[in-house]
Amino acid sequence: MTDFFQGIAPITYEGPESDNPLAYRHYNPDEVVAGKRMEDHLRFAVAYWHSFAWEGGDPFGGQTFIRPWHPQDSMETAKAKADAAFEMFRILGQPYFCFHDADVRPETGSFAGNLAGLQEMTDVFAAKMEETGTKLLWGTANMFSHRRWMSGASTNPDPDVFAFAAATVKSCMDATQALGGENYVLWGGREGYETLLNTDMGRELDHMGRFLTMVVEYKHKIGFKGQILVEPKPQEPSKHQYDYDAATCFGFLQKYGLENEVKLNLEQGHAILAGHSFEHEIATAAALGVLGSIDMNRNDYQSGWDTDQFPNNVPEVALCYYHILKAGGFTTGGTNFDAKLRRQSLDAEDLIAAHVGGMDICARGFKAAVAMQEDGGLEKALSERYAAWESAEARAMLGSDLESIAARVLADGVNPEPVSGRQEMLENYVNRFV
Repeated sequence: MTDFFQGIAPITYEGPESDNPLAYRHYNPDEVVAGKRMEDHLRFAVAYWHSFAWEGGDPFGGQTFIRPWHPQDSMETAKAKADAAFEMFRILGQPYFCFHDADVRPETGSFAGNLAGLQEMTDVFAAKMEETGTKLLWGTANMFSHRRWMSGASTNPDPDVFAFAAATVKSCMDATQALGGENYVLWGGREGYETLLNTDMGRELDHMGRFLTMVVEYKHKIGFKGQILVEPKPQEPSKHQYDYDAATCFGFLQKYGLENEVKLNLEQGHAILAGHSFEHEIATAAALGVLGSIDMNRNDYQSGWDTDQFPNNVPEVALCYYHILKAGGFTTGGTNFDAKLRRQSLDAEDLIAAHVGGMDICARGFKAAVAMQEDGGLEKALSERYAAWESAEARAMLGSDLESIAARVLADGVNPEPVSGRQEMLENYVNRFV
């Protein structure tokens, strides 16, 4: 127990009529939906970095959160942070959490010091996970905050930085393995460029491809059974990031022969920055066979940066989970709240309420998605729209050639008439469920 969350009882499901701001109104972890407990479908995780490492700063102002574990500069404060984190996990009851190495141990300025701190905190986490039952959805390395990473990690022009990055990722994979993590994520916030004037793009892409290959090789060497995930983002902090979006990442994986080894961890806010919807990124990854896990949040549509707010839009969330369900649902992946409080939301209750609201929004959206899937209206509309492709003649055309097809068009007088796409009808259909 810690004093930070003093007076806040474990959150329970009270149903949609409850007016208790610290109760689940829609998320009932034990409710069976589509043959599984809701907890097992959604697989919620808390992000250690936004909830406990972030101090409330923004580009125009510094720290607004004054926490008992600030400043985060010693093993003592790292352990105090862990105490608070696992107390919050006990209150929320979510099954998973996620972390970067830099979230959980102090920065020492050397790899040996960082490694010692991470190994000590891995032991602390293992004991707390055993005590609480909270599991690790994924671990990852922060290779973007410290000044050593300013020109990239695996794409850095300095080979020593590449080496430091390799050692750092190995240590984080070892920690993830030791803690029973179900995935390992790589997000390359500095793997891109600020200007092409000082960038050898071909060399950097090759180095990034080799680095990811080393990660996969090490995964197999240590017998890690989890999934390796790459997280797309188009820019910020880099002007241009190489893993721009789902389609770009898939092309990269194919080029370096990794498309059967690596899947994607998709984030709503990153999809918006790339000019896409979240459902687009999920549908793209699913179509390409690389859908792994999701970071659930939202961006402020008036802002041009990654605001990482908690989700609050049921229709958007419903369509995202609809495409996840179409793809078969999560396996090792889950729903990580890569979301942070607004810098004016100072209280411990704010941190709890944000996660409660996020889980409720996801539960509402998920149940709407299940209802749409069970009703079958969208799949029926798709089947009808593409029905002509089920004919023997249409299927044979795909194995034909341009000359033969052109001859048939002339001989048969093929002159197609457009058919309505019925978008408004389908949007109205979705609105029945959300």
